[in-house]
Amino acid sequence: MANFDQNRVQTGLGARDTAIDQGLRSYMLSVYNYMAAGLAITGVVAWLAFQLAVVQTDGGMALSPFGQALYQSPLRWVVMLAPLGLVFYLSARIGSMSLSAAQISFWAFAGLMGLSLSSIFLVYTGTSITQTFFVTAAAFGSLSLYGYTTKRDLSAMGSFMFMGLIGIIIASLVNLFLQSSALQFAVSVLGVVIFAGLTAWDTQRIKEVYFAGDSAIAAGKKAVMGALSLYLDFINMFMFLLQFLGNRR
Repeated sequence: MANFDQNRVQTGLGARDTAIDQGLRSYMLSVYNYMAAGLAITGVVAWLAFQLAVVQTDGGMALSPFGQALYQSPLRWVVMLAPLGLVFYLSARIGSMSLSAAQISFWAFAGLMGLSLSSIFLVYTGTSITQTFFVTAAAFGSLSLYGYTTKRDLSAMGSFMFMGLIGIIIASLVNLFLQSSALQFAVSVLGVVIFAGLTAWDTQRIKEVYFAGDSAIAAGKKAVMGALSLYLDFINMFMFLLQFLGNRR
């Protein structure tokens, strides 16, 4: 009888662990699906905006009226700052939002990022942008897999990388006035390293906030916020790598 009871308990624990594993995989899949969809929206909007912003001339390319408004008028500051404002809004209000509102906010953010990033097509060739994207995707996938599978606690590394992020933001602001190519190179190198570390840490953090007892709405909101974190890691790593790998027009 004792053995029977022990076996029944072990069987119950095994079934519960299996359910948790399945729930965690489903949750992480939702995170990656949201992120991938966000990147797709950003890419499509960026390409379409670029196509509308330029016209072909005998001498190459020239800005259309839409392009002049997007890149040369005060509207460019709205386009540049709107994604940042939406990130802060989503982070602050996610608890009181409905899941559908959180999803719409994320899609809107991805679209605005597309408008903001469309200018890279004016600076770099389409081939080098595509190549850098796939390099970033390969690096991101490896780092995220490490963060998901490692047993090592990455909290200390994450805190260090976050402090480094603040440092490169300050250095970038200073370089707006100095216009130093050496400082820009150093910022780019550090940016790649920092967002590589943040990718692994964020993945582990997103995994650890999963709770099997969450409702579908709570789990969905966590997935949206997790996707936002990984999306930002990917985009920033891509932009810093583009400074190394991108061929300028």
